[in-house]
Amino acid sequence: MFDLHRLRLLRELKHRGTLAAVAAALSYAPSSVSQQLSQLEAEVGVPLLEPVGRRVRLTEQAEILVAHTEAVLERLERAEADIAASLTELTGTLRIASFQTAALTLVPTMLGLLRDQHPNLRLHVTHMEPEQALPALQARDFDLVLAEEYPGNPNPRPAELEHEDLLDDPLHLAVPRPADSPDTDGPDTDGPDTDGPDTDGPDAGGPMAALRSLANHPWVMEPEGTPARHWAMTLCRDAGFEPDVRFETTDLLLHQRLVEQEHAAAFLPDLVWNGQPPTVTLRQLPRDRRSRRIFTVVRRGRGRHPAVLACRDALHRAITLRPRRTSAKRGG
Repeated sequence: MFDLHRLRLLRELKHRGTLAAVAAALSYAPSSVSQQLSQLEAEVGVPLLEPVGRRVRLTEQAEILVAHTEAVLERLERAEADIAASLTELTGTLRIASFQTAALTLVPTMLGLLRDQHPNLRLHVTHMEPEQALPALQARDFDLVLAEEYPGNPNPRPAELEHEDLLDDPLHLAVPRPADSPDTDGPDTDGPDTDGPDTDGPDAGGPMAALRSLANHPWVMEPEGTPARHWAMTLCRDAGFEPDVRFETTDLLLHQRLVEQEHAAAFLPDLVWNGQPPTVTLRQLPRDRRSRRIFTVVRRGRGRHPAVLACRDALHRAITLRPRRTSAKRGG
């Protein structure tokens, strides 16, 4: 029978990429990791690693072993969940990763609800963008991740991860508010999927015309390579222009401030305002581009763990408790 500890080291190597990264994550010496994997190769009787420059990659046989290891670890996750469910008190540590706007608006309320209901459950929260947090979840650095998905830009769905939807967060085009006008667009309204004029906005040509009017305006966007940047660039190109991106950051509060100070236009989600009146002018986007999906992700087999169930329930309650954004009324 193969040694489970060594199989987990092989799995770690698949997810972390290098022997040094595996050693750092598990507080081992790299030589110890290498020795353990050599012993696993001897147990299996075939090569498991092959050199690629200064790195190594898994052989076909190693990939087969990792797939079976994932199945074993899923069963162990279920066993851990069943043991926790058999206890009368929820204890231990739940490690959570969250992107910025959810961390600012949903997570604090969630923490308060869990503190009151499960005072002996320890929560460890890390601010991390989904593109880093989801691989870390697979590598077992976290137990639950809050993630986002932009319209028309679906995330990969690894078989070893489970998703559960939280909410749809409306997205808006944000531009500096004119000094003599406090107006913002009202809430999005349902209706036919058209690019006609907004019923409550001042842009007679509709959402795409509002976008095109900013073709020569400076923009702030998230960095290249992020799903949010890909979505934003695609939207601008569909409107017929290449945006002049002068500011790049994942900090949406900085996006907001740059729009407020008339340095840039931006795309901002409702969660940025957390129920407060917007401080910039908001315009509607095309109907099929108006919201991002926010969801939680856990490793397969862990979704039944009482701590995960309690956390997800608290997040859903936090959504119902959060204040709803109200737009400013038009002046007479």
